[in-house]
Amino acid sequence: MVEVAVPTRVHITPFLSVSPNPPICRKIVVTKVARKISGVVASSSSTLSTSSGFGYKPKVDDGQVLLPKKTSKERVFFLDVNPLCYEGSKPSLQSFAHWVSLFFNQVSLSDPVIAVVDGERGSEHRRQLLPSYKAHRWKFLRQFSKGHVGRSHGVITNVLRKCNVPVIKIEGHEADDVIATLVGQVLQSGYRVVIASPDKDFKQLLSEDVQLVIPLEELERWSFYTLKHYMAQYNCDPCCDLSLRCIVGDQADGVPGIQHLAPGFGQKTALKLIKKHGSLENLLKTAAVRTVGRQYAQDALTKHADYLRRNYEILSLRRDVDVRLREEWLVKRDTSNDSRTLSNFFKFLEETQKFSHYNVSVSNG
Repeated sequence: MVEVAVPTRVHITPFLSVSPNPPICRKIVVTKVARKISGVVASSSSTLSTSSGFGYKPKVDDGQVLLPKKTSKERVFFLDVNPLCYEGSKPSLQSFAHWVSLFFNQVSLSDPVIAVVDGERGSEHRRQLLPSYKAHRWKFLRQFSKGHVGRSHGVITNVLRKCNVPVIKIEGHEADDVIATLVGQVLQSGYRVVIASPDKDFKQLLSEDVQLVIPLEELERWSFYTLKHYMAQYNCDPCCDLSLRCIVGDQADGVPGIQHLAPGFGQKTALKLIKKHGSLENLLKTAAVRTVGRQYAQDALTKHADYLRRNYEILSLRRDVDVRLREEWLVKRDTSNDSRTLSNFFKFLEETQKFSHYNVSVSNG
């Protein structure tokens, strides 16, 4: 099931900025959307007309919306929501509020933003292959504190919707795979892509037209990470990144590397072998017929080939999720409601925290 929360455009005057550099405000006409296209549900409170608030008429061919080919290289941002909702391994709506406020005010500005959240079940296939996969991540609680009950997903979606950002959620799929699928469709439409996420999985998508922007906790800001940065860091093409991480593992996702099976087989050895052979599969096939390196590496590659191939299946991003890019997602984002929406969200979190502390004091009193 595909769930899409469609932005609501509201004529409103912000009264408080959450940043010293508030976004430019513009007056717009109230427009709300509710529709169902090709199995994709978009929920809001009124009916879509052919002249919607997004200002376009979709072209339809055989039931599918046709997206225009663009010659200019405008940017489209993808916001990977779930990792921003944690402080360390603990769920934190304050963390989400902090990073999204910086993202809107300093990074994406009025560029189109598509937010993606994990489906309810995530990737059961990956967990079946490896039970430790993302096992350390806590699930969001349905109740923030007594008196403020509700799904965190609903609160986050409401904030993003009011900031004119569509929120995509597909049952049974992780946000990573949904983003990877949509990135290909955005590139085919002639845009550049920027993925906002701390997740290292997205490095396998880096190219001239795909960049990352990463939240740096120690510096309290977002930082762009490009193809040039990757080349300077590893001296190889990002197409090698997935193969490299299959060998060294991904601690953040709970995917162990091969070091515990072959001590000494670290990143330096892995990078050297991957650069020489081009991919993990080429390396494993070569190691099966001849020696490719020192004995400890050779033994590891031949004895644990299935282990490494399993890592590859777990860590590789899918590009075939059943989701279709929609033209209105590519329109410049109206920012006029950002300031008030985020200010109210920060106030809500502050009041919730005070209420929670009060309840703790009373119960201990």
